[in-house]
Amino acid sequence: MTNDPRSSTDDPTAPPPGTGERPVPFGSNDVRLSPREWLVVVLLVWLVPAVWGWIEPLPPGPDGRIPYALGEDYWLYGRWCRAMAASGKTLVLGDSVVWGHYVEGGRTLSAHLNLVSGGEGFANLGVDGIHPAAMAGLVEHYAGAIRRRSVILHCNPLWLSSPTHDLRGDKEFAFNHPRLVPQFSPWIGCYKESLEGRLGIVLQRNVPLLTWANHLRIAWFGGSDLAAWTVDHPYENPLRQVTLELPSPGPSPEPDPKPWAQRDIKPYGPPWVDMEGSLQLESFRRTMAVLRSRGNRVFVVVGPFNEHMLKPESLAAYGKLKAEIGRWLAEEGIPHLVPEVLPSDLYADASHPLGDGYAALARRLAESDSFARFLSGD
Repeated sequence: MTNDPRSSTDDPTAPPPGTGERPVPFGSNDVRLSPREWLVVVLLVWLVPAVWGWIEPLPPGPDGRIPYALGEDYWLYGRWCRAMAASGKTLVLGDSVVWGHYVEGGRTLSAHLNLVSGGEGFANLGVDGIHPAAMAGLVEHYAGAIRRRSVILHCNPLWLSSPTHDLRGDKEFAFNHPRLVPQFSPWIGCYKESLEGRLGIVLQRNVPLLTWANHLRIAWFGGSDLAAWTVDHPYENPLRQVTLELPSPGPSPEPDPKPWAQRDIKPYGPPWVDMEGSLQLESFRRTMAVLRSRGNRVFVVVGPFNEHMLKPESLAAYGKLKAEIGRWLAEEGIPHLVPEVLPSDLYADASHPLGDGYAALARRLAESDSFARFLSGD
């Protein structure tokens, strides 16, 4: 029994016996912010990332690209987009084929387009390991600076080579850049993130301070959050980690590449998926729609996939798919090029050219009438 004269049904905000004072609402909280203090917090959420962008240098050089180690640093990618869009260059978007997985920064597609054109008018905005479902999220949430520009968008048929690559089915599948894919709609059955995790990802997309904090974690703390890093490095000063020297954008993760036939890669026969119902192709369409809605002029390059690797039945299926993609682009009135396959020894694997392969592809683009009209603004 309690000696408190108040019953459990009494007003909980009533003053304690003998005090004559009502308790302050939420008075048990340690920290309470006034409206002015909340305004300061909100301003910091937006201002800190913006100010940091003036302090930290971007990857240098006319053939610069996002450093391989920072491929999931979407705050840095947003800065790179703003810088390249402001430069007035033609922006080349795509996955590791555009980024140049097997070549140095000076031998990518954008670098060879600069050589062919005799200038520095093309910028590499590729991201290694990205796929169309992730690229759509990257463009929608982090590349808003790309407006009223000329954009070359690469379409890699590799992502349509199997139901697994197309992210179909309900069996869990670990794919690249899961933080960029739709978290709720359309629902991706093979993506098994928790509800809490999905909500956190959506929140991070919309709060610059959280995206910037993720940049610090990836760029300076090896992907660990500050608490985990201090546990692993108890005697080190975390402030010394922030050196403001980003990794070099040039090195390739695959040094000394060789043609695929010299790397003991065997021909294979992927089944390919139909365009109808393809999540990756629908995501590619969404990327293109977002870019065009922002006033950009878009030119699409399809492949060229390494057809030398395909077994006969798979090659026939791919030929039909490639033709369907070309017809769809033509029906939509989208300027494009579906280049013929490169010589076999110019490929490192199924979809990545070697340096000379990029040079050959750049020449084919330069010789294309549709590409010339696109660059001239017709």
